Amino acid sequence: QVQLAESGGGLAQPGGSLRLSCAASGFTFSSYAMSWARQAPGKGLEWVSGIYSDGSNIYYADSVKGRFTISRDNAKNTVYLQMNNLKPEDTTVYYCNAEGVAGGYWGQGTQVTVSS
Repeated sequence: QVQLAESGGGLAQPGGSLRLSCAASGFTFSSYAMSWARQAPGKGLEWVSGIYSDGSNIYYADSVKGRFTISRDNAKNTVYLQMNNLKPEDTTVYYCNAEGVAGGYWGQGTQVTVSS
C-alpha cells in the first residue's frame, strides 16, 4: 500500500523556520522524483520545489527560492523541505508528491501557518 506521510507543519512566526518531512512507503522511493506543492484556499496548486530521484536536479518556485531547501534521504525513504525566513503568504497546506514511470502519488498534506 502506497503511503506518503507528511509531518512537521505547524505555526511559525514571520522570519521563522519549519522543516517538513514526507515519509514514503509502498513503492521504490529511490526511483521516484519527489516534489512539494501547496494550495491556498481558492487558489491553484503551486509547485514549490522538486528533486530528481538521485538528487541530481533540484528546482524551486521563484516565490521560495533562497528561503526553502529540498533534500532527500533514499536510505530513509524520506524527502524534506527546510523552510526558512517564512512569510505570512507561505501559509497554506503543503503536499508531498511522488512521480515515476508507474504513476504518481500524493500525501494528505500538512498545514503551515505563519503568523505573529
